Amino acid sequence: MESAIYRCLLSIEEMVLDTITLDQLRILATVVDEGSFSAAARKLGRVQSAVSTAMANLEDQLGVPLWDRSQRAATLTEQGKAMLGAARRVLADVDGLRMLAATMKGGVEAAVSLCVDAVFPTSALVDMCRGFAKEFPSVELRVDVQTMTVVAQRVLDGAATVGVALAAGVSPQLERQALTPIAMVPVVAASHPLARRRGRLSVAALGEYIQIVLSERAQAGAPDQGVLSARTWRVHDLETKRAMLLAGLGWGNLPIHMVRTDLQKGRLARIRPQAWADDEHTLHLSLIYRRDTTLGPAHRWVLDQLSTLCASAADT
Repeated sequence: MESAIYRCLLSIEEMVLDTITLDQLRILATVVDEGSFSAAARKLGRVQSAVSTAMANLEDQLGVPLWDRSQRAATLTEQGKAMLGAARRVLADVDGLRMLAATMKGGVEAAVSLCVDAVFPTSALVDMCRGFAKEFPSVELRVDVQTMTVVAQRVLDGAATVGVALAAGVSPQLERQALTPIAMVPVVAASHPLARRRGRLSVAALGEYIQIVLSERAQAGAPDQGVLSARTWRVHDLETKRAMLLAGLGWGNLPIHMVRTDLQKGRLARIRPQAWADDEHTLHLSLIYRRDTTLGPAHRWVLDQLSTLCASAADT
C-alpha cells in the first residue's frame, strides 16, 4: 500500500515539473537580473501583473516559496536562490541547444576531432583552439596528441577526422597537405660533459653517454630514428625527454621550438654529431584526412589555421 502511494506521489511530482515552462524560468532570471518585478516587466515588454502571476504560478507548481514578499521589494528565499541556479543552468543548456541546431542547419559540424604529433608546436595548437572557441562556440572540439605513426592510424581508424602527422608515417590511403618543416636539434644539459666538447663529436664520443630516444609505444610502429649511441633510454613523449635532458641524464634530439628558450637561457647546449648533417633531422609535418571524408566549415577552418599558425610558430 505504501509503495503504491509513493509511486502515486512521484507521478504527481513529475506532472508538476512537466508543467514548468522555460518562460517562467526566464522571467525568474530576469527579475533577479533587473532587480524588481516592475523592471523585469519593462525588460520583457509585459505588464507587471503578468510577471507576478508567472512567479506565483511557479511557486505553486514547485510547492516552495521563491520570494520573500514581507518587505517592500521582494527578495529571493534560500529555496529561490537554489532554484535560480538550476534555472540558469537549464536556460544555458537550451540556448546552447538552439545555437547548435542553428549551426548544424547552416552546414557546420557538431564536432571536430583532431590528432596532432607531439612535435607540433604547442603554442600554435593553443592559438588554434582559442580561435576555434570564438569562431565555433557551439561545436565540440576533441584534441589528441600522439607520436609518429599513431597519428595516421587514428585518422585511418576514424578516431580523428583530421591529423597533423610526420610525413614519413603517412599512409598512401590518406590525403596529405604539406605543413612547415620542424628542425630537430641535438642537445645536452649545460652541465653535461658533452657540452664542454668543441667541434663535431664522433660516434665513439657520443657512445660514451646515454642517448635519450623518442620511441613508438606499439611494437609495430616505426623503428627508432637517429640512434647513434649503444646506450639508449627510450621514452614515449617529448616533455619527458626534455626533462631528462635538462637533468643531464643524456643527450638527444628535440624540436627547436621546444628548446629555443632553454638554449637562450643556457640550460641546454647544442652539440654537433659528426655523423649528421646540420639539417639532417628536419621533420616534415603534414595535414592528413581520409579521402572519403567530407570536410565541413569547421574542419576546413581548422586546416587553414593549422597551416598558418604552424609555420609562424616554427619560425619564431
